[in-house]
Amino acid sequence: MDIVVLRGVSFAYDGTPVLVGIDLTIKEGDFLAVIGPNGSGKTTLVKVILGLLQPAEGKVELFGKPPGSLSDRGRIGYVPQKATHIDPYFPASVEEVVGMALLSESRPRAAAGRERRGRVLRALEVVGMGEFGRWPVGRLSGGQQQRVFIARALVTSPKILFLDEPTTGVDAETQTSFYDMLDRLNRQEGLTIVLITHDIGIVNKHVTSVACLNQRLAYHGTHAEFCRSDVFRDMVSRGDHLIAHEH
Repeated sequence: MDIVVLRGVSFAYDGTPVLVGIDLTIKEGDFLAVIGPNGSGKTTLVKVILGLLQPAEGKVELFGKPPGSLSDRGRIGYVPQKATHIDPYFPASVEEVVGMALLSESRPRAAAGRERRGRVLRALEVVGMGEFGRWPVGRLSGGQQQRVFIARALVTSPKILFLDEPTTGVDAETQTSFYDMLDRLNRQEGLTIVLITHDIGIVNKHVTSVACLNQRLAYHGTHAEFCRSDVFRDMVSRGDHLIAHEH
């Protein structure tokens, strides 16, 4: 099943091209890494897919319809850049932060409260943060906050999860456990994942496909094919940081 389809999509800020002629399909069950340098249009691409920006040209479909439908919101998880940059004195617990994603649901208050807390606790367990539900979110480490915001994105049981630069400022050991967690969500839960990053070192054993973006789509295919592609060889010859492990 095709979850995302872009055909001939272009976008510009104040006349400056950011996306040019993008054709891209994301299928159910994909774990896609969208890579490229700063300013290559990666975040803009996500915002166009989500309907937050309207393309100047081309067609975008999300779940077979134009993006932005209220009925699709629960099927989409999105963790934007800098989601974990939280004031240490921010007055909310981990459970409260995750539960905010469910506030728009209309249910009888008492029943909704019990059900919501159960869903929040399950989401926290999935990301390995079940024991931190009562903690102030500002007291957590960057890696822990990262997991909390993944739980917030997962609590609505989405079909696709978008992550924009999720490991910025996180140490290498925490990054490894984080990507192991995403791998479990993709393989065991069947969650489709789109990972946006300028650090092409993230192209690792967990990713199933790669899209290389620099205004235009230079490559889109399997991870294994990417490791043998001219685009990969060009990156290596330029000295770009790239760690790629074959499956």
